[in-house]
Amino acid sequence: MTKQTFLHDKHVQLEAKMVDFAGWHMPVQYTSIIEEHNTVRENVGLFDVSHMGEVFVSGKDSLVFLNSIVPQDISKLPYEKAVYCQLPKENGCLIDDLIIYKLGILEYLVICNASRVDEDINWMSINSKGYDVKIDNQSHNYSLLAIQGPKADALMRKMGLKTQQDSFTIKPATIAGIKLLASRTGYTGEDGYEILFENKYAEFLWDKILENGKEFGIKPIGLGARDTLRLEAGLHLYGNDLDENTTPIEAGLFWSVPKDKSANYNGKNVIMEQIANGVSKKLIGLKMLDKSIARHEYDVYFKGEKVGYITSGAPSPTLKENIALAYVKNDKEICENTTVQVMIREKLHDAQVVKRPFVQKRNKVRLS
Repeated sequence: MTKQTFLHDKHVQLEAKMVDFAGWHMPVQYTSIIEEHNTVRENVGLFDVSHMGEVFVSGKDSLVFLNSIVPQDISKLPYEKAVYCQLPKENGCLIDDLIIYKLGILEYLVICNASRVDEDINWMSINSKGYDVKIDNQSHNYSLLAIQGPKADALMRKMGLKTQQDSFTIKPATIAGIKLLASRTGYTGEDGYEILFENKYAEFLWDKILENGKEFGIKPIGLGARDTLRLEAGLHLYGNDLDENTTPIEAGLFWSVPKDKSANYNGKNVIMEQIANGVSKKLIGLKMLDKSIARHEYDVYFKGEKVGYITSGAPSPTLKENIALAYVKNDKEICENTTVQVMIREKLHDAQVVKRPFVQKRNKVRLS
């Protein structure tokens, strides 16, 4: 049975186009993907991301446990800070990618991808043997809204946010009189917040944010624009750019894997070996040189040889060009400004290898 968030009826009332996504009935767009995309880049957008998983990890061994299952060094994570990381298997390939927040001395919040909650919980449970740790999946009790765009902070201040927050922090806050957790994170490349609260407040907060956001040009945003926004920002999507056959090093996420972490974790030997000796495939950014669109799983060629495949591709509303991510063999000749080809409907189309992100990210906020 397809799941629904507590805001499902609101999306239907707004005449959103609804689709099945990761087992949920979700809005893909309300007006047009381009209009919604540009709203987030220029003003502020509101996303229902309540399909994401929320898992609370606590107990005497919570720190040691988390440090044993992710490459990031959780022992260095300060109070009320967040860190991006992955959940690898013994072979270094990924069950999921996560954000972990430190809520207290021995309390953490793990945000999982909607399609991977069951797999993540199962993996955590299996790996928790011998640890004094509580793994509490509260995904069904909480709603999550993302307020994203250059005017997001002004809107949140208008609605009562008083906390001063850098990027990748989380703090208790009060918005429109509702106590919640506010994190300065997002999936768009823009500044913004994600607010976590009990389901019973979902409709009230959705309406209040849209009402207060009118002066800032707010619009509700669907999954379609969420995908083009994250792609422009070079952010990975699990199931496309990450999966159980890919390591963080192959995915270009070496920046999120400390080389000096002393604690062991699943896949550490494989991941460290790849950092030291390289990988056989790599993730690259592509810009199509004609009007064609490279889609998921299309083949990539170089000098007449099939060298890889597209993981994500879409038109870029900001650049007004068609962009994509692709895994290709780790050939030094396939580098920035190189021309490769993408097979689309049995015809090869030229594409240029370009730097990622495709659009400059504006989500780094430092108040001190």
